[in-house]
Amino acid sequence: MKLELLPSTFDENGMASPRQHLSCFVVDDCVAIDAGSLAMAASAAQKKQIRDVVLTHAHLDHIAGLPLFIDDLFSGLEAPVRVHAAPEIIETLERDIFNWEIYPRFSELENANGTAVMKYQPFAVGEEFSVKHLRLKAIRVNHKVSSVGFVVSDNQMKFAVSGDTAETDEFWRVLNAEENLSALLIECALPNELEELARAAHHLTPRILKQELEKFKREECSIYVVNIKPMYRDEVVRQIGELEIENLQIFEVGQIYEW
Repeated sequence: MKLELLPSTFDENGMASPRQHLSCFVVDDCVAIDAGSLAMAASAAQKKQIRDVVLTHAHLDHIAGLPLFIDDLFSGLEAPVRVHAAPEIIETLERDIFNWEIYPRFSELENANGTAVMKYQPFAVGEEFSVKHLRLKAIRVNHKVSSVGFVVSDNQMKFAVSGDTAETDEFWRVLNAEENLSALLIECALPNELEELARAAHHLTPRILKQELEKFKREECSIYVVNIKPMYRDEVVRQIGELEIENLQIFEVGQIYEW
């Protein structure tokens, strides 16, 4: 299985920057988990193949590229873009984004070929569902809005991603029961000095992350930090290093991880 974090910012030389305003992971070049930078950073090959987008929650940094991605593909689609999300997230998208005032309601539209351009695929939290060649299980996490993390498997390899979360218990309970978990992607948005803000916004700091990882009983699993707020990246990366936790590292933008 291949996994890539798409870039969302670029430096003065046009190279991908590690500072992430937006979140979008691509699995095997054909399934997106969140869509923050999907329209802006997916390769031409990925845009041809990605017709399934799985959402953790509806905050802007996780969905910003979704309307633009569908818009770009609109006229040439031969099958709809399938948006997999919990029912309450779908409700938010229809009410606040695809509402004809912010953006067209693509779920009601067909292109000139008669192809529906977007179709919602609701999933139940706690149950497994299929997306192309993958099996996913949605797990409720503790964020300011309705949010889930996922366990993702291709029947050979398995990884987990937390999405945005603060302290949580159900996520760790599910992960500890999973066999053959190769990798965990866990958020750590803010530095220790902003713990009060992190708690108000339901995010983790390095200090809180260390406490959370004490609940995780898979010592053989590689752990990657994601979703670092770009303004505080250097400080968070430094503080993560000071934790000296084995197998804990930063997930690098644009790098292809294979398991």
